[in-house]
Amino acid sequence: MKKISEAVVRRLPVYLQVLNDLHKRDVQTVSSQELGNKLDLNPAQIRKDLAYFGEFGRKGIGYDVSYLIEKIRQILKLDQPLSVGLVGAGNLGRALCNYNTYLKDNMKITAVFDAHPAVVGSQINSLTVQAMDDLKPKVEELNIVIGIITVPAVEAQNVADRFVDAGVKGILNFAPTILRVPDHIRIHYADFTTELLSLAYYLEKKEEEDDEPAVD
Repeated sequence: MKKISEAVVRRLPVYLQVLNDLHKRDVQTVSSQELGNKLDLNPAQIRKDLAYFGEFGRKGIGYDVSYLIEKIRQILKLDQPLSVGLVGAGNLGRALCNYNTYLKDNMKITAVFDAHPAVVGSQINSLTVQAMDDLKPKVEELNIVIGIITVPAVEAQNVADRFVDAGVKGILNFAPTILRVPDHIRIHYADFTTELLSLAYYLEKKEEEDDEPAVD
């Protein structure tokens, strides 16, 4: 099987969001040009991305919205239940658990854990915060395949180690630190600070471009 670039995989959920919106509005077919206009992407890029996984469109007609939604969900493995565990029931962790209500498909946060006794036993929507000692048995019981880390940086590596030991296959880390995990574990980072700092760079760059004198 050919290796698919990370950039392509990261665009698939974006395509899925737009397609779901079109489906809600009873749109039956959509062209790559229309998708490109909505996403500010080159239509050729969209066609190339989708072609990695098969031939989903018809020339002169475009893509059947319902069919393409089904296919992208299969590619992203959203056609099967994906159980997620979260460690860190602070403000961010609670916000993510509350967002659970809006998640569609089969990916859900099914368990939340925290190391602080004062937090253990509290409720976040339908979830009860559990002790860290319960993490491994719950991962096995609920077949949790993805772990989310929303603890302070100093605690994140320990949490990652416990997720790995429990058998998760992927980790989404919100802590501002680089984690060491075995090669077979996929890890993604969601660092707000890094994103804000890089955004600041581009704002400064835009101001510099605006200040450049016009050339006759």
